[in-house]
Amino acid sequence: MKCALKYTFGILLILTLGYALAWAQATAQISGTVADQSGALLPGAEVTATQTETGLVRTVVSNETGSYALPSLPTGPYKLEVTLPGFRTFARTGIVLDVNANPVINVSLEVGQVTETVEVQANAALVETRSVGVGQLMETQRILELPLNGRNVTELITLAGAAVQTQVSSGRSMQNQADIRVAGGLSGSVAYALDGALHTNRYDNLSLPLPFPDALQEFKVETSGLAASQGLSSGAQVSAVTKSGTNEFHGDAFEFVRNDLFNATSYFATVDPKTGKRVHSTLKRNQYGGTVGGPIFLRWLPGHANTL
Repeated sequence: MKCALKYTFGILLILTLGYALAWAQATAQISGTVADQSGALLPGAEVTATQTETGLVRTVVSNETGSYALPSLPTGPYKLEVTLPGFRTFARTGIVLDVNANPVINVSLEVGQVTETVEVQANAALVETRSVGVGQLMETQRILELPLNGRNVTELITLAGAAVQTQVSSGRSMQNQADIRVAGGLSGSVAYALDGALHTNRYDNLSLPLPFPDALQEFKVETSGLAASQGLSSGAQVSAVTKSGTNEFHGDAFEFVRNDLFNATSYFATVDPKTGKRVHSTLKRNQYGGTVGGPIFLRWLPGHANTL
């Protein structure tokens, strides 16, 4: 009895964790139509999106109007394949989804054998045709390489167009977060989301602390005519997504240091009357940390290993 309860609890835990991981990274989608070379719509085509970094596979079938949609996709690079009996297999690589991306990829199938493949390599940026919002993406490279005071990622939001930091929230709040206003919006008029979930402190309507830079994949600042799903606040929407795992183990260690010995002496610095030398400001700060990532292997039934 105890053994059965143990495995039942394990199965429920794994299913809950699996759904949580899938939902947490649900930040983009791919949609479009499938047609033949004459433009006739093709229902029943199997459309498969494969994330090349993790091997995640999502499959749908085009409906009676030839349309398909693959929602709730994690960010990253993808390969799209479309198959239908009597037609050559269509494959497109170089698809990179960023946070809140919603590209339309229409597919034209050629008559032939399924074993024959028409492969398209598209490394150019995808054109967004379904959103009228104006957005600025801050990707991993800029998050890690741009200088940050205290490594507070929230400050990078001001690099988006028309975004300014006015003040820091009251000390009575849960944390001292920057009050950022976009496109002339009022205080607290920016909505924040992390991995698709609300990330706003309702005490002052400012952002809750974002993950430190090494754990953050990217974020996007959007304003103007946003979709209904992002219309929580009148000023703008900041959507951030954390890094997901890969099929290989990887990690890093870091130390960020600030020391007055590295700074040039100010011309107006105080002069020590004994030595006649200008006195440096006393600033000594060291921040250590590291990251580790990779596949997660879960064993919930005897003899069966499962990977997320």
